[in-house]
Amino acid sequence: MVKRQFPKPGEILELMQFKKPEFDGRKRRLDRALTIHDLRDIAKRRTPKAAFDYTDGSAEGELSLARARQAFEDVEFHPSILRDVSNVDTRAEIFGGSSALPFGIAPTGFTRLMQTEGETAGASAAAAAGIPFTLSTLGTTSIEDVKAANPDGRNWFQLYVMRQREISYGLVERAAAAGFDTLMFTVDTPVAGARLRDKRNGFSIPPQLSLGTIANAIPRPWWWWDFLTTPKLEFASLSTTGGTVGELLDSAMDPSISFDDLEVIRGMWPGKLVVKGVQNVEDSKKLVDLGVDGIILSNHGGRQLDRAPIPFHLLPEVVREVGHHTEVVIDTGIMNGADIVASIALGAKFTLVGRAYLYGLMAGGREGVDRMIAILSEQVVRTMKLLEVASLEELTPAHVTQLRRLVPRD
Repeated sequence: MVKRQFPKPGEILELMQFKKPEFDGRKRRLDRALTIHDLRDIAKRRTPKAAFDYTDGSAEGELSLARARQAFEDVEFHPSILRDVSNVDTRAEIFGGSSALPFGIAPTGFTRLMQTEGETAGASAAAAAGIPFTLSTLGTTSIEDVKAANPDGRNWFQLYVMRQREISYGLVERAAAAGFDTLMFTVDTPVAGARLRDKRNGFSIPPQLSLGTIANAIPRPWWWWDFLTTPKLEFASLSTTGGTVGELLDSAMDPSISFDDLEVIRGMWPGKLVVKGVQNVEDSKKLVDLGVDGIILSNHGGRQLDRAPIPFHLLPEVVREVGHHTEVVIDTGIMNGADIVASIALGAKFTLVGRAYLYGLMAGGREGVDRMIAILSEQVVRTMKLLEVASLEELTPAHVTQLRRLVPRD
């Protein structure tokens, strides 16, 4: 029998520990976000549907993105035991420099449409965290202003080769002059993918007021207030705007882009040149033969060719074939620090996060990007400690099994 007694007032008082109230609404909601999915939920509540769907969506049936995320979920880890992991080293060496964490911020277009701080928030957050920031050709902050936001950190520039070659060449020269150390030559966008959410929403650049957008804006007045009271959107490359994102891309991109263009850019660029959008082993080998400094396995976040290869599934074979000759980076579908650890274990030298960054930006501007980085960093460290590895170099393919759902038929 359990002996019962009346509780003592002093013991009750010991249990009554009330948390100090947080009056800063932004900090309060960000503190409650424990995962990237939590940040996504906050972003969805705070951002007009068209802008949120532009970020969240992908091409056609959105199969490529769903499969990429599923591939990371279909991972089985194999931890070691009895290793000292009191301290974990997350530093990575990539493209001739260092990063405090094994991930950087991927290039994203039209970023100030998601939240008015845009690339400035991303670049300054990356600077504080000691990780690289990548500016897109279709970014909404100039090369020089990104440099000002991240004056001492690593800035990378993502390049589209456009119909008017002189625009692309001018951007290369400006990025070099501003001290950007890596150029991402992007090869998966000869034309725009069919982003059906944008078409259904009537999403245009700049956004147009209509009965639908006004109705959607009513519960989100802060977004429109920020948009209407801050400087007009300016693009890193496009001098004119108007129409859907797909129409803008189709008018600017050149489907005749070739290896000759890669050679021209190589001759212009003084830093590291990497190719983004590689999706098979054969192209990886050819690029290594051409002397590029790295390749980025990517299907553009599922935003171009739907049913494209899953970069995470492609990673082990590409690393086996070319990993000794060049640095292999991966993006698309990363939503957890464990996804990053799994990628490093299978041979990636580095990873890039795009939507995760934008979810943080939409959830809370610069502070939201800081929170995104903190969440992924905590997950990376925790996963490494539970695997009992003390550095990225200790991660090997033996730590990971890819559980495949999609197996080619004979």
